[in-house]
Amino acid sequence: MIEMLDLYAENLIYNYENQTNKGRLDNPTILMHEENISCGDQITVYIRIEDNKVKDIKYEGIGCIISMGSANIVCDYVKDKDLNDIINLNLEDLFKIIGFTPTPSRLHCATLGLRAIKHAILNYLSKDSEKYLNGL
Repeated sequence: MIEMLDLYAENLIYNYENQTNKGRLDNPTILMHEENISCGDQITVYIRIEDNKVKDIKYEGIGCIISMGSANIVCDYVKDKDLNDIINLNLEDLFKIIGFTPTPSRLHCATLGLRAIKHAILNYLSKDSEKYLNGL
């Protein structure tokens, strides 16, 4: 019997190997670059916003399976979502979206994509990022 953790790992590996959201958007509404200084992972997100929703999103980056696989999953999730719903996502929401809870040493890897997305949207909305990025 395959354990649930194995299924989550397979999904993460699949999203790392098939990064369907990897690339650059022409004329994005916003973009944001984030780095994980503890390991060197980097991501730049490009977001097109229409009617207060994410209409398209792409990213470029380098990093481990967890950071790039999670970024791909999160990009799929936020498409067509309202900006306010996205900035209110928390760690528990992220763990449900990506399908697993990372170890404390890999938490920064798993949160890198969502952190960049939220930071970009917060800048776009001119909101205080500390309130919404706390914990990511």
